[in-house]
Amino acid sequence: MFRKVLVANRGEIAVRVLRACEERGISTVAVFSEADRTALHVRYADEAYCIGPAPSRDSYLRIDRIIDVARRAGADAIHPGYGFLSENAEFAAACADSGITFIGPSPEAIEKMGDKITARETVKRRGVPLVPGTEKGLNDDELIAAAQEIGYPLMIKAAAGGGGKGMRAVYDAGALENAIGAARREAQAAFGNDEVYLEKLISSARHIEFQVLADSHGTTISLGERECSIQRRHQKLIEEAPSVAIDEHLRAEMGQVAVAAAEAVGYVNAGTIEFLFDSKDNKYYFLEMNTRLQVEHPVTEWVTGIDIVKEQITIAAGRRLRYRQEDIAPKGWAIECRITAEDPFNNFMPSTGIITYLKEPTGPGVRVESMLYEGCEVSLYYDPMVAKLVVWGENRAEAILRMRRALNEYRIAGIKTSIPFHQEIMDSTEFIWGTFDTGFLSRRRLGARSPRSEEHEQLAAVVSALIAHEEGRQAVAHIGQTGNRNGEASRWKLAARMRAQRGRW
Repeated sequence: MFRKVLVANRGEIAVRVLRACEERGISTVAVFSEADRTALHVRYADEAYCIGPAPSRDSYLRIDRIIDVARRAGADAIHPGYGFLSENAEFAAACADSGITFIGPSPEAIEKMGDKITARETVKRRGVPLVPGTEKGLNDDELIAAAQEIGYPLMIKAAAGGGGKGMRAVYDAGALENAIGAARREAQAAFGNDEVYLEKLISSARHIEFQVLADSHGTTISLGERECSIQRRHQKLIEEAPSVAIDEHLRAEMGQVAVAAAEAVGYVNAGTIEFLFDSKDNKYYFLEMNTRLQVEHPVTEWVTGIDIVKEQITIAAGRRLRYRQEDIAPKGWAIECRITAEDPFNNFMPSTGIITYLKEPTGPGVRVESMLYEGCEVSLYYDPMVAKLVVWGENRAEAILRMRRALNEYRIAGIKTSIPFHQEIMDSTEFIWGTFDTGFLSRRRLGARSPRSEEHEQLAAVVSALIAHEEGRQAVAHIGQTGNRNGEASRWKLAARMRAQRGRW
């Protein structure tokens, strides 16, 4: 096992990996930008080193500085977390060249699966079903010609893409040329690669992904699926495991396909195979592979009882997986809400500031992974996600009720967060029934109030208050006349109920 691990990341995922290392008895090293000098992961690690100014291109994306710190600190392995350099083949290769173990897949696997077109071509040879789309290396004219054959609507995607960047939905031929240009520019800015390709846009699709683990001794297993269809601008907001749309037969079949896709590139470590699932005809299609730990890994950990981060470390150390496919028996239901520093009532505008008060939910079946503490600063430099709230229940209904309770307990002062947005979704009939798909948020105005709707809500609150006041007055008069006979509520109980009602207004 490793003696010392450097975590090349920040925020809640850095803390998550540091904790896993501590439980393994491994010393830890943190790196931080000048903006993160007092960050939680810096406080948690055994050692911490500054690697540059606040912008990530000058700090968390500097391969040379991270490798230099690892050498100076004597780290024998680096965990990349997710985001930043986690899917960078050059970084994985630089670790290998420096004699440092990269806790993740090989540079070759990252390169093959990191390019979405190459990934499609690779898994196609293993019989993995694909969404109809274009091949590699087409220019704009060739893409426009291919679009006629694929048919509309379709999706433009960046070949090196991720996180929804470089993606455009196109519904008619007239908008295609401009959309290709815009997608190329965004892809170049985000990934340094402007190559794009086309895929048939499947309406009413669900986003289903399968977690896989693979060791260097030839064993690859599936840990089951996660439902990731609640998205805004192709960014996941809520995830759950398992999916209400997948039955046992389909789960086994898709799990086998996910394993085949990982084996197609000789994959080793933790990875995720993403599918589009067409619920109308029960068909699924390979979307992409994420060659890293996922943000939503805790929901799979909770239903399987497997610590995925610890397994990553164990696999990277050359050990065999402790599990076989027949050992995987998911139990219960888990839901995760990504808590972001954004204002859901102002088009999710970023919110920054000092955390002046923090009260995290606790109790049975509640897990919080966070970068926050009272007095810490949330800046504009990095991703807006500041915490993950994860709950487990014996079934989906209990998990939803538990998430409602946990969201109601969560208190963060100093910034605006997405907590009210998640509360709205937990109350949505479509979500409760599990009939949603990736177009769920585009069809609803969750988290967005118009001035007129706010006026209506205020008016409704006033009317409700007047009605409740009149009902309360009459009830008090009735109690006074009857002397609280025949089981009517006492004045004390009535007053308490009225206070509770005012709290709900």
